[in-house]
Amino acid sequence: MSTDRFRLAVIVGSVREGRFAPVVSTWFTDQAQQRADLTVDVVDLAEIPFPSKEFAERIGAADAFVVITPEYNHGYPGPLKTAIDSLGAQWQAKPVGFVSYGGISGGLRSVEQLRIVFAELHAVTIRETVSFAYAWDQFTDAGQPRQPDAVNAAATALLDQLAWWAKALRSARTARPYATV
Repeated sequence: MSTDRFRLAVIVGSVREGRFAPVVSTWFTDQAQQRADLTVDVVDLAEIPFPSKEFAERIGAADAFVVITPEYNHGYPGPLKTAIDSLGAQWQAKPVGFVSYGGISGGLRSVEQLRIVFAELHAVTIRETVSFAYAWDQFTDAGQPRQPDAVNAAATALLDQLAWWAKALRSARTARPYATV
C-alpha cells in the first residue's frame, strides 16, 4: 500500500434484523471507494464475531474509522458499544468520523455519545459528519440518495478531514508510538 493511502475501516454499527444500515453503508462505502487516497475495509458487526482476533486485527490495521450508526432510543446500539469496548490500543491516536441516521435528529444524539466514548479511548473524533434525518425517506428504493449533491458533498467533507487526520496521526505514531500516561 502506498504511504499516501490510508486504511479506512467502515464500521456498520447496527445488527438488528431488518436494519436500514446496509442502505446507508453501501452508499457511504461507494463514496469512499471513489477516492485514490484510501483503502476501505467494511466491518459489519452483524457479520463478524466480537470480541475476536479477526475483529481486533482489522481494527488494529486501520488508520482511521467511520462509524455508521443509527439512533435507537436516543442512543447508539448496544452491540456497537460492546464492540468498541472489546478493544483498547487499537483505537488510540486514530481519527473517527461518523455517518448517522434515524428519526428527527438524524442519529446525532448517538454521535454525541460516541464522541465521549472515543475520547476516553484516546481516539480523535472529527467534526464533519453525515446525518440522515428520517433516513428511510432520504433514499430511493434502489438505495440512492434523493438529494445526492448535498449528501455526497457532506461525505467528501468528512473524508477530506478524515484523510488529513489519518495521515498526520499515522506519521506521528510512526515517529513516536502512542502510549497512554
